[in-house]
Parts: sequence; C-alpha cells; structure tokens
Amino acid sequence: MKVSTERKIIRWLHILLSIPVVGYIYGPVASLHFAALFTQIVCFPVIVLSGLWLWKGQQLKKWLRQRSSRT
Repeated sequence: MKVSTERKIIRWLHILLSIPVVGYIYGPVASLHFAALFTQIVCFPVIVLSGLWLWKGQQLKKWLRQRSSRT
C-alpha cells in the first residue's frame, strides 16, 4: 500500500470516529449508555492512536526498520 493511501485511510478513520465524540460532548450521546461506552472505550482511543500515527508514524516506522536491521 502506498504511503499516501495509508495516510488517507487513517485520516478518514480519524475524522469519522471524531463525530461520536462531538455528539458525546454537545449532544445527547452521554445520556445513552451504549453510545457513551462506545465513544469512551472505542472511539476516543482509536482517535488518539490514529492522530499519533499521523503525527509520528513515519518516525516510528524508521525507528522500527533501523532496530530490525540491527538484529
């Protein structure tokens, strides 16, 4: 997979999973038990991890490549 395609997929995942968080903050999602749990347990961690991957993913890949080439 090309780097640009991977980045587009992760970016859209990041954007789409941010919608329930906005609903949780500004809408009635916090009062719905299942939706609140889904937002807290699934959406928010995935948003954080995808944001970190978009920000530092290239450096992490580079570091992992260097580490695997040493062994």
